[in-house]
Amino acid sequence: MEIDREGPLPPTARGPLSAAVGAYLLGTGPLPATKAVAAASPYGDDLQLTLYQCYELHYRGFAGVSPGLEWDPDLLRVRAALEDRFLSALRADTPVHDSVEEAVGALLVEPVDGKGVSHFLRDEGEWWQLREYAAQRSLYHLKEADPHAWVLPRLWGRAKAAMAAVEFDEYGGGRAERVHARLFADLMTDLGLDTTYGRHLDAASAECLATVNMMSLFGLHRSLRGALVGHFAAVEITSSPGSRRLAEAMRRTGAGPAAERFYDEHVEADAVHEQIVRHEVIDGLLEQEPHLAGDVAFGIGATGYLEDRFGSRLLADWRAGRSSLRTPLPEPSRAPSGMSHIS
Repeated sequence: MEIDREGPLPPTARGPLSAAVGAYLLGTGPLPATKAVAAASPYGDDLQLTLYQCYELHYRGFAGVSPGLEWDPDLLRVRAALEDRFLSALRADTPVHDSVEEAVGALLVEPVDGKGVSHFLRDEGEWWQLREYAAQRSLYHLKEADPHAWVLPRLWGRAKAAMAAVEFDEYGGGRAERVHARLFADLMTDLGLDTTYGRHLDAASAECLATVNMMSLFGLHRSLRGALVGHFAAVEITSSPGSRRLAEAMRRTGAGPAAERFYDEHVEADAVHEQIVRHEVIDGLLEQEPHLAGDVAFGIGATGYLEDRFGSRLLADWRAGRSSLRTPLPEPSRAPSGMSHIS
């Protein structure tokens, strides 16, 4: 079969599941037994990397891996077991909202004394911490909007038109240089990071991988279309204030004009997107399919739950003076004056 060499290199295994799936993708070993998945931590390094390997076949794939494996039935059986383990944990751990209105309302309240990652980076973040944050977020931002595009064929009428309008903006309004993934690559250049798609997969924590895997999980299953809309709403509603803080962090540290531009763009665009998603996508979907209200609320809650886990991991590492990455980043060619590197 034809080999797709456009994707990133396969990642380094983090346990028996990811090692076995990685070997299968390269044609050098068998798949793990599905019963082995039950022993893996649902949020752990091994399961999350294995799930990421399976999902990446639906994006750009990996160098040296046949594109025909995207729909390999044996691999899909393993993926289904991984998804069941992950989704069951998410359903058990996600805070329950009584209604979509309650879930959305919680997102609209900005805490006076916020202590999240964007607050930390705005107020005291150092150069090396900005680079680590961007490296991990690149796993999503270099394919920004792609997981959400899967929901378009599963919507119709008002919800579909509104979702397509937001996605059109995410893809640059028809201008390649304004595609948000391109803008993030420019940000990475300002921060002295390798912009190759998938380059930082080995460095990313399990907590980061889980936030990206959740989007793919929701996007690839029609039965989870409500959860994907909920996830998208959570991202768009919280993006503008968080992006404002991150833009300030980039300015304070002198990260560069492209680094500032990415977040400035999201402050403006996502303030508009928030209104469209709330009043057209969600309301349009529930007008047509009111039985999906619980799924929308679940998608909102699951997004907050996994983002909180990722943020807690970052802040715990940084406040302890250690890297949040599994593998170190190469030293950049330049750093703003006064910005320190981790030792």
